[in-house]
Amino acid sequence: MKIVGLILAVVLAFSHSAEAKSPDSLISDATMVLREIAAQPDNAPLKYLLNNAYGVAIFPDVIRVGLGLGGRYGEGLLLRRDPDTNLWYGPYFLDIKGLSYGIQVGIQSTSLVLVITNERGINNLRDGTVTLGGSLSVAAGPVGRSAEAGTDIELAASIYSYSMSRGIFAGMSLEGAVISNNAGSNRLYWQAELTPEEILSKQADTPEAVALIEEILDIIM
Repeated sequence: MKIVGLILAVVLAFSHSAEAKSPDSLISDATMVLREIAAQPDNAPLKYLLNNAYGVAIFPDVIRVGLGLGGRYGEGLLLRRDPDTNLWYGPYFLDIKGLSYGIQVGIQSTSLVLVITNERGINNLRDGTVTLGGSLSVAAGPVGRSAEAGTDIELAASIYSYSMSRGIFAGMSLEGAVISNNAGSNRLYWQAELTPEEILSKQADTPEAVALIEEILDIIM
């Protein structure tokens, strides 16, 4: 348990070593991450997924540290899409954390986009702490034109993930990662004590939030 605590302490230290970002800054970073991932030449299926999604969660900077036992932590946000009106609601702020085991050494920063493909997925993320791979199935997002055709036929996972990593790790498994409500950021951004359901029924009108929604619509179109 001491080793687990040490790993998490190191991850948190790296995560908060930079100046703490405001919710608006986090939204701006999320917009840039989504734009960069969508611009990759093999991510055409992301357009289809977003056009049919129930929501999208974006974590601009997930820090992972490992030395046999690893830990990860990051802050992000969730937007909910109404499939009947095609309107987007939120943001609802989240954090992601977890431990990993195996042969691993190094430090990695990962930008992460999670596309939620069904109502169960969005409800679970809204209602409480969720373990990826446990409470919700998660899979790597399909890429390439052939994958896009396959995606049109079947969406088997509740969440599809797209990521870009910087560091000496080769990749980042999301199995066992825990996503939960970042109550402090939600309270700061909305200037009120709102429930997750209330937040995901509201449309923010700040310039940063409007720009993020416009980026999603640009990708879809």
